[in-house]
Amino acid sequence: MTDKQQICEKIKEIYPDIGECGIDVTVEYDASQQRWVVDLKKDRHELKTYLEPGDAELCLEGKQCVSLGIEIAQLRDNIDRM
Repeated sequence: MTDKQQICEKIKEIYPDIGECGIDVTVEYDASQQRWVVDLKKDRHELKTYLEPGDAELCLEGKQCVSLGIEIAQLRDNIDRM
């Protein structure tokens, strides 16, 4: 099974500014919803998104990172606008 460190590293690979420019990322697995929760924080702002089952795994396998990329880009843009 995919672990949260793998997902965090992939997010930082796709978006190198996350984790380096004041944006912190955490990833946790929500067993009740069977989805990964990506939590971005910048200063006092915080936003979360859920990755659909299989999206994180496909991205880590190098097959498809579109869903993960779109979700993270939207979160980052929303935080930047706050």
